[in-house]
Amino acid sequence: MTTQAQTEAAVLVVEDDENLRLTLADNLEDEGYSVVHVPNAAAALDAAREREYDVVILDIMLPDVDGYSVCRRLRSAGCRAGILMLTARTLEDDLVAGFDAGADDYLAKPYRLRELLARVGALLRRRGAAPSGSEEDLAGIRIDRRARTVVGRDGDPVELTRTEFDLLLFLLDHASEALSRERILEEVWGTNVVVDPRTVDNFVSSLKRKLRWEPGCGFALRAVRGVGYRLELDEGVR
Repeated sequence: MTTQAQTEAAVLVVEDDENLRLTLADNLEDEGYSVVHVPNAAAALDAAREREYDVVILDIMLPDVDGYSVCRRLRSAGCRAGILMLTARTLEDDLVAGFDAGADDYLAKPYRLRELLARVGALLRRRGAAPSGSEEDLAGIRIDRRARTVVGRDGDPVELTRTEFDLLLFLLDHASEALSRERILEEVWGTNVVVDPRTVDNFVSSLKRKLRWEPGCGFALRAVRGVGYRLELDEGVR
């Protein structure tokens, strides 16, 4: 059954295979989405300049510019849509590259239509989940969930990748909990994504560096031996 959220949701499909593109667009429209479909990177960037989208379904292997570059350009231009990348490549380095470029989810080809539709629905729910009062403070670090921005204690912006920002929010929402690497991967990277659990370690290290963590700063990202990580906050923080 088509929901009101689906009726209002705009989806951009970027796929160079005409048969796949048209079939996917037809199925999305049958679900009640407003769909624009284009065959290459140049047309995708033009379409994104003309209007805002709620979800972008982006093939990595495009004839002019690869999907990673398109994703980075969309994010640099301020695109806040949920981005689902489609690819036949499932190596860990490829997946990490996609998330670092700003993607929200990854789906390997050949995909099942029901799974793709479920992923689109999940992206829409995540996109609408930010509370109206979206700015909060973490030991002097200002985090705006809606704008997806971070300002450090020195007043300078902190440049986080899409995945780093999502990881930070997940840790904040579960402060004081011991979180396994597997749970972090499932909640931040998504299900059915093949990523080594130790990838979490690299992202946590990057967060600590970018947030300029040091002893006594008001919070800590603690490694929990044999489990994963826990965000600890000093008394009175947040």
